[in-house]
Amino acid sequence: MAILTENAGPSYFRPRSSAAARERSLAGTVLALPAALLLAALLLGPSGLVLVLSFSDASLGLSSVHFVGLSNYLRMLDDPGFAISIRNTALYVVIVVPLSILLGLGAALQIERRTALKGFYRTAYFLPVAATLVALATAWEVILHPTFGFANAVLSRVGVEPARFLSSPDSALYALAVIGVWQLIGFNMILFLAGLSTIPRELYEAAAIDGADRGLNRFLLVTWPMLAPVTLFVTVMTVIRAFSVFETVAVLTQGGPMKSTTVVLYTLYEEGFRYFRVGYASAIAVSFFAFVLLLSLVQTRASDRNRWSTR
Repeated sequence: MAILTENAGPSYFRPRSSAAARERSLAGTVLALPAALLLAALLLGPSGLVLVLSFSDASLGLSSVHFVGLSNYLRMLDDPGFAISIRNTALYVVIVVPLSILLGLGAALQIERRTALKGFYRTAYFLPVAATLVALATAWEVILHPTFGFANAVLSRVGVEPARFLSSPDSALYALAVIGVWQLIGFNMILFLAGLSTIPRELYEAAAIDGADRGLNRFLLVTWPMLAPVTLFVTVMTVIRAFSVFETVAVLTQGGPMKSTTVVLYTLYEEGFRYFRVGYASAIAVSFFAFVLLLSLVQTRASDRNRWSTR
């Protein structure tokens, strides 16, 4: 009977299984349809509208909208204000990215070595990531206040003149960069801790046999090569988050003083919601999205290449 059933399978059982598969596919489509419609309404629809507006002269208050082609994109190349925001953003990224990655890796290594209070240190480092950025920026505004701020109180105790951290063009961007490093250390630490937990202990035992049982030799021989994929991911994510700085600028400096802290996303905000140049702001948004997408594609390509090279 078993033999007959198996032989009869192609004629009696396949149509039934294919019908069941179609029913399951239809049920899955029906269940996913509300989420797909919501995604299209909240994400894809506005994104497409921004793309369309970037080729127009749309502005709040104007009754008509005209197609202007690539004029908004060409305008970014000649806009001195946008050039300043690019320069400030690049300087911010150059400071924040390497420091937050190195300090996040160092914190992860120190926590991984500790046998006690691991949960406490993880929570302490991760707190800036979990807290609201606007609330943290407000707290930093109090800390860096030129008159009664905690930072100047400490400086006065050691005989240093009070500093105008956020109101001086020479120091405002660097003060924001310090805040950005502080915010990203915990995020990078969690990612590096996840990567450290996947390293087989046998590799450390083999390295100890070769004489690299601790310190820098062990790190360079085992830990750093095994963390290469995680480091690549952390680097790309940190670069994207650094380029996306907005909340601290909006709360603490509003792009000042003298545009010394104007960054790309704050320029987008000003063009769209202060000067109401919606078409130009949309072009900035599309360009920023294209840049982030390019970084993501590079990260994916590099990860795939690294994965195949290790096989």
